[in-house]
Amino acid sequence: MARSLATIVGGKGSNQAIAAARAGARCGIIAAVGDDVYADAIRATLREAGVDTSALRTVPGPSGTALIVVDDDGQNSIVVIPGANAALGITEPDTAVIGEADAVLFQLEVPIETIVAAATRAHGLRVLNAAPARPLPHELLDAIDLLVVNETEATAIVPASRPGAGLRAALLRVVPRVAITIGADGVLYADRDGAHLEVAAPKVTAVDTTAAGDTFTGVLATALAERRPTREALELACAAASLCVETAGASTSIPMRSAIDARWAATYAPSAASRAR
Repeated sequence: MARSLATIVGGKGSNQAIAAARAGARCGIIAAVGDDVYADAIRATLREAGVDTSALRTVPGPSGTALIVVDDDGQNSIVVIPGANAALGITEPDTAVIGEADAVLFQLEVPIETIVAAATRAHGLRVLNAAPARPLPHELLDAIDLLVVNETEATAIVPASRPGAGLRAALLRVVPRVAITIGADGVLYADRDGAHLEVAAPKVTAVDTTAAGDTFTGVLATALAERRPTREALELACAAASLCVETAGASTSIPMRSAIDARWAATYAPSAASRAR
């Protein structure tokens, strides 16, 4: 028996766009909503967060929906119904927007062929959050600069790999850079240039982990587009995700840049000063 029910605007693309906008990016979303009662709320939430919705179109049928069960420890289980997301394609106006972006962020709640079409037209950093978990074709992985996954999503891409260093090595055979999120423990990063970074997450009490991964990814893409050093970008993303899990909901739990910077300063600035010395 559950204790409550809430209807909140979310979706991976929407959450990541809101995270990027609240982190200070000039951000637009290429997506689709249905012609149902949820569409207006989705548009309004994105606009209120500062996301450009000029490429957000309406298609017949329901908007995408996620049914999320959150347990007493703040962990969640999610069932996604793609709805309008399944109809998303790339148009010529989209191509111009994609080509001008410093970073383009993708996730797997839209068709893979649409992601491939967009990624091959991008000139900036191409970041894929490979969620929900599924095997991926080489044509998609070949078009990606940075892969952001948790361990479950990673093993869906390279299923025969061992956890830890073996998993990172296997992923680097298919993408140039990888960030593996490990929940409350933070993130493991590696790239083909030989960098290996481990960033611990701030210690907090989780209320709801919904949108934490989206917040991490949106802030990471923003920080990298700002040309922040990789470690600092990962730290900012971890700081943002730690703030997200302290509040229930999806888009409602995504923090502003001022709060992210304050959490980063409280958690990571002393170690950054030590590294500088």
